[in-house]
Amino acid sequence: MSDVNKKFDYQILGRVLSLAKPYRSIFIGAGLLAVVLAPLATLRPYLVKVMVDDYIFKYDISGLSKMALIFIGVLFTHAILQYFFIFSTNLLGQSVIRDLRVHVYRQITSLKLTYFDKTAIGTSTTRTINDIETINTVFSQGVITIIADLLTLFAVLAIMFYTSWKLTLICLVTMPFLLIATYIFKEKVKEAYQIVRTQISKMNAFLQERISGMRIVQIFNAEKEEAQQFRLINREYTQANLNSILYYAVFFPVVDIISAASLGLMVWWGARGVIADDVTLGALVAFPIFLNMLFRPMRMLADKFNTLQMGLVAAERVFSVLDRTDKIPNEGYPLTERFKGHIEFKDVWIAYAARDWVLKNISFEVKAGETMAIVGSTGSGKPTIISILNRFYDIQKGAIEVDGSSIQDYELFAYRRRIAVVLQDVFLFGGSVLENITLRDSDISREEVISAAKMIGAHDFIEKLPGGYDYKVMERGATLSMGQRQLISFVRALVFDPDILILDEATSSVDPETESVIQYAIETLISKRTSIIIAHRLSTIQHADNIMVLHKGEVQEIGSHDELIQVSDGHYRQLYDMQFVEVVD
Repeated sequence: MSDVNKKFDYQILGRVLSLAKPYRSIFIGAGLLAVVLAPLATLRPYLVKVMVDDYIFKYDISGLSKMALIFIGVLFTHAILQYFFIFSTNLLGQSVIRDLRVHVYRQITSLKLTYFDKTAIGTSTTRTINDIETINTVFSQGVITIIADLLTLFAVLAIMFYTSWKLTLICLVTMPFLLIATYIFKEKVKEAYQIVRTQISKMNAFLQERISGMRIVQIFNAEKEEAQQFRLINREYTQANLNSILYYAVFFPVVDIISAASLGLMVWWGARGVIADDVTLGALVAFPIFLNMLFRPMRMLADKFNTLQMGLVAAERVFSVLDRTDKIPNEGYPLTERFKGHIEFKDVWIAYAARDWVLKNISFEVKAGETMAIVGSTGSGKPTIISILNRFYDIQKGAIEVDGSSIQDYELFAYRRRIAVVLQDVFLFGGSVLENITLRDSDISREEVISAAKMIGAHDFIEKLPGGYDYKVMERGATLSMGQRQLISFVRALVFDPDILILDEATSSVDPETESVIQYAIETLISKRTSIIIAHRLSTIQHADNIMVLHKGEVQEIGSHDELIQVSDGHYRQLYDMQFVEVVD
């Protein structure tokens, strides 16, 4: 199993490194700096050895001064190169993850809605932010820095053997213990980090969901229960971090003990060597510095290998999103003309899971410029009509045509550009009213927005807001009433000048006074446009050219209001009588 994991990890590593191709020059530069820094770092203790043996004990003050200047020059050169090395590796990492964030965001926005139906928002947030930030460590603290440390180790060992092979062998007696401790530490921290990543994803998902639904939490006085659940999640996350800290707390002292043992053996053997004239005093002075340069990278290498591994685990999760193929196929041709708006459903079947059909054998026609209203009880499949007409989901059977061609024959962006949807639950983003209407489309001018708002009847209320069209809307439009948010969504629909308009229960959540304004807005919107209106209040759709009644995913009736009301045992008549009785009561 470990061989499989290693192979898989190397595949992921190769894919991560391939992300740096646009920044090849920075990558090569950092690699060259790593090669130069390794021997340069070992030069300092060797110069100390030379200064002691060749100048101090020979009382060569002039030569010692020159060597001191060389030592200072090497020190400053190493410091400057080290700065550029650290800066270049971090620059490389930040550049890669900047591009990767954009790539992941574009990928997420192109996925089918089934992905969002099954994936918590917090999980997608973790993939786009936390996991990508972890990938940065593959470059800033991972591959290149590990190579630099390994080169330093080999350079240090080489100069140690050159200086005194006997002292070097004595120093390496404790090395097996260090390797065993390092391996155990690496494996334990790897497991702990994997748990940490899982727990932080779980916490993000929980917080995202609860903060978004805070109104419900407070309405039902569920703060105490939710706080208790959060405490449990937070405790698990904290414990996962403490476990990883525990391994660090054990490993570093163990390394210090092994390092001290190696130093003790070196001093014991080296002192005897100096007395026996087998080891120079300069070597004895330089070797503690060599040992520090040997053990410090080895101590950090285990941590860096774990950092690299965690970066690869995060990369695997990010790549799992990038590799998803559940996108809406987009192989159609671009639109060169506007739609006339003729819509036809032909024996349409769709199921979200297996063969659990949500819509069954749906057939209807909406001629250009006509208005079709859809009514039915909860669960009848009304919202699904909107979703498949906009190609948020693909159907399993049948065909949907607009102006005589299958909707799959049109290029997706151009197709959706000609359709506008006003949902019951209006979503507004943080930003100005103007930005929420135009959705930052630079082709829509401020004047066009104002003109559309006047046509809808929303201009007066927007002008009364502090800052007017520049009023900053809070997340989800929390500072605006339901009716105000609905009017803004109508302006948004109108300013994009669609050929086909879909209204989903647009008046179901507003007060009677606002409803009259919105009803005027609806009439303005549907004028000379093909429209589909999903409604609960039958009083708002009596003007529709045709009304379709859905029941359990099947078409029960189609006709005008006057035609359907005449069918005494029809579903529409039953719905109408129920609402009429409610009004009379």
